[in-house]
Amino acid sequence: MRRTMAVAVLCGAALLLPMSAAGPAQAATTVTNGGFESSGTGVPSPPGWTSSGTTSADYTETGGRSGSFRLTHWSSSAYTVKTSQTLTGLAGGPYTLSLYVRNGGGQGSAYAGLENCGGPAVRTPLPVTADWLKIVVSANVSGGSCTISLYSSAAAGNWASFDDVAFAPGATTLSVKGADVSTLAKSEAYGGVYYGTDGVRRDALSLLKSYGANYARLKVWVRPADGYNDKAHVLAVARRVKALGMGLLVDFHYSDRWADPGRQNKPASWASLPFDQLRQAVYDHTYDVLNALKAQGTTADMAQIGNEINDGMLWEDGRASANFGGLAQLLNAGSDAAKAVSSSTKVVVHLAEGGNSSLFRWFFDNARSNGVRFDVIGASYYSYWHGTLAAMQANVIDIRSRYGKPVFLAETAYPFTTGNDDHEPNIITAATPYPGYPATQAGQAAMFRDVLSTAQAAGALGAFYWEPTWTAVTGNGWDPENPSSGNGWDNQALFDFNNRPTAAIAEFGHP
Repeated sequence: MRRTMAVAVLCGAALLLPMSAAGPAQAATTVTNGGFESSGTGVPSPPGWTSSGTTSADYTETGGRSGSFRLTHWSSSAYTVKTSQTLTGLAGGPYTLSLYVRNGGGQGSAYAGLENCGGPAVRTPLPVTADWLKIVVSANVSGGSCTISLYSSAAAGNWASFDDVAFAPGATTLSVKGADVSTLAKSEAYGGVYYGTDGVRRDALSLLKSYGANYARLKVWVRPADGYNDKAHVLAVARRVKALGMGLLVDFHYSDRWADPGRQNKPASWASLPFDQLRQAVYDHTYDVLNALKAQGTTADMAQIGNEINDGMLWEDGRASANFGGLAQLLNAGSDAAKAVSSSTKVVVHLAEGGNSSLFRWFFDNARSNGVRFDVIGASYYSYWHGTLAAMQANVIDIRSRYGKPVFLAETAYPFTTGNDDHEPNIITAATPYPGYPATQAGQAAMFRDVLSTAQAAGALGAFYWEPTWTAVTGNGWDPENPSSGNGWDNQALFDFNNRPTAAIAEFGHP
């Protein structure tokens, strides 16, 4: 069934929306036979399109996304094929190609792109997906014409399918390409070092920025046992972040240690407070940290009120399933504090399970009915836990439309190896944690690229890679109360076991 995707309008927001206005391009352009409905079954080089290379590997078949037919690249022997269509009479300016794909993976190269548009060719690799997934690619057109290219260079039996191809004025971009570097200060204090690909020691934040990261996320605990992720350390790292010209997201856990869907424990100093005093403590703590950031000239661009609060925070007073009204008061205390410090700071409400539409609808329907004040929705998406890329995309599209708020992925990551660099067992150990994406440097890079691509096509603001600098450093383990604890995340960092960037770090340069 054809989905209707409404575009949410955010009035007066300082955040850059992912679809920019269409420059000087005015003409409405139409792709001929973009749904391949003028083709019939088994038709090579379908009407409106030109095939080159192994033309027998390019044909239409039944099973379209919105109609009866789709275009497929497949052959029983190795093949290279391009299906293309040149549009002419175009006004100059930015344009975006959008289409839906399915892809079995394994090709040497498979992409959708725009070529001969007056500048360098731009291409988006096809994600591996059993479900229809939207992808987009933008180019600036000059000279009046542009060629749409659907390309596969593949081994025998590899396949990819295409449908609902469209081309229109406007450009899509990701405005948030972030890194959660909450463990960086502790890593450095215990001897953690980082190198460029040339082996020269570098500042980790500067390296991330040089590859295209433009935002940093820093978590805040109230009174952590190890003294890190407290206000003082957040202030120190924030100065470095802002000196590099990066945006800053402050992630309030409202706990002395990790807060996530399975644990939302109160800080020890708040444990016995009556509800009214607990609500005031949320306000005071939030105000204190954000005001200190503002005072040193590093005002937070976004403030996350709670971390992965699927069932609320500050249990039991703020448990969503039992007392959403109480949770709403706690969230609004944090939101009000953030706005009291700076009206320009965007307030974020963040859940895990980014592919779980029913969870997001349940939570944000309740948030809306209970008057929770917020600006942006954050979602964690780990492909090995949180559903398919298509499920994540559908959820982002749905919640943008349903609640009229911009959305970003607050956390994502993927392993580059099954190896382990310390005594702590890795959290993710599978050789292929998500179908089509092995736990290798190439697999990590492809997953990060395709998460960004999928989010971009859904209209998300962008995504944060979670803890790219959390390499194995003795003393910088997961447990703030146990100095001998290890790090189960070292195989998902963006620095390898020699402390050099993995291939995935370059994906911060995604459009």
